[in-house]
Amino acid sequence: MESNSSIKVSVIVPLYNEERFVEGLIDSFKKQTFPIEQTEWILVDGKSTDRTVELIKQNQEGLPIVLLTNEMKKACYALNLAIDCAKGEIIIRMDAHASFPPDYIEKCVHYLDTMDIDNVGGVADTRAEGYVGGAISNMLSTKFGVGGSSFRVGEGNKYVDTVPFGAFKRSVFDKVGKFNVKLTRSEDNDLNARIREAGGKIWLAEDIRFNYYCRDTVGGLLKMGLQNGNALFRTIKENPKAMSIRHFIPFLFLMSLLVLTIGAIWLPFVRWVLVAEIGLYTLLNVYFSFFKCGVKNGFIAIWLYPLFHLTYGMGSLLGLFGVEFY
Repeated sequence: MESNSSIKVSVIVPLYNEERFVEGLIDSFKKQTFPIEQTEWILVDGKSTDRTVELIKQNQEGLPIVLLTNEMKKACYALNLAIDCAKGEIIIRMDAHASFPPDYIEKCVHYLDTMDIDNVGGVADTRAEGYVGGAISNMLSTKFGVGGSSFRVGEGNKYVDTVPFGAFKRSVFDKVGKFNVKLTRSEDNDLNARIREAGGKIWLAEDIRFNYYCRDTVGGLLKMGLQNGNALFRTIKENPKAMSIRHFIPFLFLMSLLVLTIGAIWLPFVRWVLVAEIGLYTLLNVYFSFFKCGVKNGFIAIWLYPLFHLTYGMGSLLGLFGVEFY
């Protein structure tokens, strides 16, 4: 679609059953410092069964909101539908499970206008409600919990392999294509890998920040781990460069426990290796649970770390054998 000179930024958001968050999202739209007359907000609903669409319609009066329906329901389809509809020269992906400060769009545009980059994103400050939710949010903000994911642990102002959501120059999609509809959990990793392969640059800006609201129940966390882990080998099959070594660590950890446990039945030396691995993991678990998450949250985090890691690893193992979870 040809660019409309009056629209510089198209914000695109996939939605499904987001009645808890969608009014807050629209409220953050209203507070943006970037000129509203140069912005459009394309919300793509995946046929929600709650009050998501109703709440959008109640709050959209006077705002440049375009509401579309995603018949395929998956986020990758929603994003591509929004890109096809977008009029802006800059496309910024946002998420309903997040709240964005007033200068979020303005800063994204600034970096894209002043730096030789194709995609820019910010640091995610993970948040959740309740005691368990607080422990989960702390756990997902540590290197032991999520590996070397810079945007989760607050390490910005550098070139990276991926950023959360992302603000893109529209020309990027003409060069490398849109989101891969075969990928339902790691479509952003795949797209960013294609950007890098085409010679593009991705920048993580430390002064661009937003609050991301993670799962706030143990069941929700384990479901996320299973789904994210399950996407690993499916993504590798589509694009071997899309995932980094950190994505394999939970799978390798699980496999090492299984192999060493079997080997320890016959080989005494292997028993010591198994004990050493479990001992090292336990020490790291105690340190990050109580010294990084705090004593209050530590008593929950110490269980959440292994549950999350092993569930993620199990999802990857099942995905290796073609068992898929969406």
